[in-house]
Amino acid sequence: MNKKSQKGYIILIFLLTISSVISVYLPQGQMISIQQQELPTSKNIIALVNFFIMVIIYGGLGYVGLRLSKKIEFPELWDNKYNVKEKLVYPALLGVTAGVFLIILDYIFSFFNGFGKLVHPPFPTSFFASLSAGIGEELIFRLFFITFWVWLISKVILNDKYKNIIFWIISIISAILFAGAHLPSIMFLVGAKTISGLSTILIIELLILNSLISIPAAYYFRKYGILAAISIHFWADIVWHVIYGWI
Repeated sequence: MNKKSQKGYIILIFLLTISSVISVYLPQGQMISIQQQELPTSKNIIALVNFFIMVIIYGGLGYVGLRLSKKIEFPELWDNKYNVKEKLVYPALLGVTAGVFLIILDYIFSFFNGFGKLVHPPFPTSFFASLSAGIGEELIFRLFFITFWVWLISKVILNDKYKNIIFWIISIISAILFAGAHLPSIMFLVGAKTISGLSTILIIELLILNSLISIPAAYYFRKYGILAAISIHFWADIVWHVIYGWI
C-alpha cells in the first residue's frame, strides 16, 4: 500500500470517528430518537464507545480489506493509475443521480408500503450521518466483505479462478446484507418487534433503494478503488438525507 493510500485511510478513519462521535450529541428527530428513550448511560460514554468501535472495528476490518485488495489486484485507495475525476467526480455525479432516484422511488412506494415516505434525521445530523455511513458502511460492506470473500473463495480455494463471477455473487450478497442492516431502524419506526411485522412491499422497497447504492458502489470499488464507492454513497445520502430530508 503506497503512502498516499496510507494517509488517505487515516484521514477516512478520522472523519468516520469524528462524525460518529458528533452525531451522538445531535438531535435525532424521528430516527431512533435518544430524546424519546431513556439512555442506558450518558452521551459521553456512548460517544466514547463509538470512538473505539470506529477506530478498532471499522478501522481494523477496513485495513484488512486494504491489504487483501492488493492480493486480488483491486485498485489501491489512492491508485495513481486513475485521476481525481474517475475516483471522485464521476462517482459523485452517479451518487447524486442515485439520490434522485431514491426520492422518486420512495414517493412511489409510499402509496403501497403501509408506512408512507421513509423518514430522515434532521439537519445537521443528516450531514454527519451521511458522512459516517458513506465511509463506514463502504469500509465494511465493500472494502472488507467483498474483498475478503473474493480473496478466500477465488484466490485461496479456487486458485484464482472465476474471480469475476465470484465478485458479482459476493456483491449481490453484500447488497442484501447492506439492506438488512437498515431493517432494525425501520422496525423501530413501524413498531414491529420482528421482520414479519413489516409489509412485504416495504421490505422490497428497502432492497431496491439500497441496491441503487450497493451495486454501483461495488462496481466502482473494483474499477477505481474504495474512494469511488465512498463518493457514490456519500453524495447519494447528501441528496437523499440532507437535501430531501431538509426540504
